[in-house]
Amino acid sequence: MAELRLDELAQKMEGKILQGHPSLSFDRFNIDSRQSKPGELFFAINAERDGHNYISHSVQKGAAGAVISHKIQPPNQKTALIQVKDTVQALQLLAKRILQESNSKVIGITGSVGKTTVKEFTAALLSNNGNVLKSEGSYNNHLGLPLSLLRLTKKDELAVLEYGMSSPGEITALTHIAPPDIAVITNIKPVHLEFFKDIKKIAMAKKEILNGLKSKGIAVLNGDDPLVKEIAEKRKGKQLFFGTSEGHDISAENIKNNGWKGTTFDLNYGQEKTKIFIPFFCKSSIYNFLAAAGVAYALSTPAQKIADQAKHLTSFSNRGGLVRLENNIKLIDDSYNSNPAALEMALKDLAKLPGNRKIAILGDMLELGENETEFHIQAGKKAAQLGLDLLVTIGPLSLNIAKGALASGMKHSCIFSYKNSEKAAAEIKTFLREGDVIFVKGSRGIKTEKIINELKGKGK
Repeated sequence: MAELRLDELAQKMEGKILQGHPSLSFDRFNIDSRQSKPGELFFAINAERDGHNYISHSVQKGAAGAVISHKIQPPNQKTALIQVKDTVQALQLLAKRILQESNSKVIGITGSVGKTTVKEFTAALLSNNGNVLKSEGSYNNHLGLPLSLLRLTKKDELAVLEYGMSSPGEITALTHIAPPDIAVITNIKPVHLEFFKDIKKIAMAKKEILNGLKSKGIAVLNGDDPLVKEIAEKRKGKQLFFGTSEGHDISAENIKNNGWKGTTFDLNYGQEKTKIFIPFFCKSSIYNFLAAAGVAYALSTPAQKIADQAKHLTSFSNRGGLVRLENNIKLIDDSYNSNPAALEMALKDLAKLPGNRKIAILGDMLELGENETEFHIQAGKKAAQLGLDLLVTIGPLSLNIAKGALASGMKHSCIFSYKNSEKAAAEIKTFLREGDVIFVKGSRGIKTEKIINELKGKGK
């Protein structure tokens, strides 16, 4: 992480020192007092809660300073204090200036599905290109992205960042902090429709990352996604397309799914072709890999290096990883989030996997707007049409998944519905059999990870 003196920090944030010696230095920054660590600088963010009320708690846990937007009673005489007009703007301005002073190229990743996995894959594939900083977890908003940039060091040559959004203008704001050298759009799907009139409005919001590209920046785009191609049509500048159909700069062909053993395919990598093995069994992983490979190609990474790194890729927490349980039961943990497009693809993958019974545990899909009921009904119909053996629904909206499954011929005795994840977690173990394959997916608000923890033996 960058180590900066108190006076340097105040200058970069356009603030003033109220307390603390100018030579006092910081290399850790935080906005959550619960995660405070010794020696850090705490930003008192005004969000759902006023961060100023948690400065004392942060100091008790070891924070050595705080950034504030109004004068407070200092927790002690040793705690450094910098006053700024707005703590969020100060955080963003500091991150922007640290990036400007670095030699790091920025890879910005957005899309409706797969951002975090593409970020992880990209960082892994580029690990031989020099020091790579990647954003932690899903740090992809107006707070998370700058916090990630504050971890930059002079040695970092690449910064792989997520650009998330739930409303127009949010990605534009992120590109003002960190304009990408390479911008990736994974796909455009019906996500966050609660906040958008239609999916084309989502496409325009995603296009903001292309508008924010540096003048000589490169766009890496999903050529199999019609909406991505549409927003790219009138754009000037270099563009690379990836996908599984012909004619793309980066593409996969001769795809062979080997069940639990993973997937092999031929990678067309510009003018090169190489054999790829990835240790994943879901189709979405192929697209995630191709997006990451597109970035590697843009940075002139040799194809053989991509192939060597591909076999060592690992899944990110709660995003489709395999957990092996007792009695040869296999658990696919995709509990982080859910939306109609990702769920349909995942259910198709589930149906093809070897195993005893295929069990789908599906929570509500949130933020889908006025068509939320129909989206859930269609998910249930797909589950039944694919011949899944058992269906477990979690939450009020997911009752419509059960309704759709019944309408498409699934027996009532094969469907279980629960009010919440806690109720489901307490009972699901009772009807499992040896060799079952269990798939768990739901929006974050449904907390389906509680079911995962129970099945893994970590439940309370």
